[in-house]
Amino acid sequence: MDAFQDHYPENVAHCFGCGRLNHEGHQIKTAWEGEETVTHFTPESYHIAVPGFVYGGLIASLVDCHSTATAAAAMYRSEGRSLDSQPAFRFVTGSLHVDFLKPTPLDGALELRGRVTEIKGRKVVVETSVLAAGQLTARGHVVAIQMPDDFGAPQAP
Repeated sequence: MDAFQDHYPENVAHCFGCGRLNHEGHQIKTAWEGEETVTHFTPESYHIAVPGFVYGGLIASLVDCHSTATAAAAMYRSEGRSLDSQPAFRFVTGSLHVDFLKPTPLDGALELRGRVTEIKGRKVVVETSVLAAGQLTARGHVVAIQMPDDFGAPQAP
């Protein structure tokens, strides 16, 4: 799978959710599947809320990173550019809303599916569904904002 996150430049590849350089993080991998994006993630036993169910904060984190990765890939796609072309597109979360529709079982892989609903300037809106064993358990709405080139750069004293 050609994951979007595998193309992030090193200076923006440390995110807890999707950074390939963060060995303590989730290290999610997201790819196109037609007009949707897909991520698979298998929660660990410590991702527990109550026995048998996933902690909602994990779900929100997965929705967040899946959606910002989707935003970046959508911007590349809209400009007809490859994922490793420069300048790099990276997005941060401007708004994150998650509706928890039913408890998400802790056993087995989760599937996240994203769909871009709007691209306008530096803003991309993504709707993401979380499925467990094919059942919809949560739905997210993310407004992703393109990072400025100097985001995270050291500031002069």
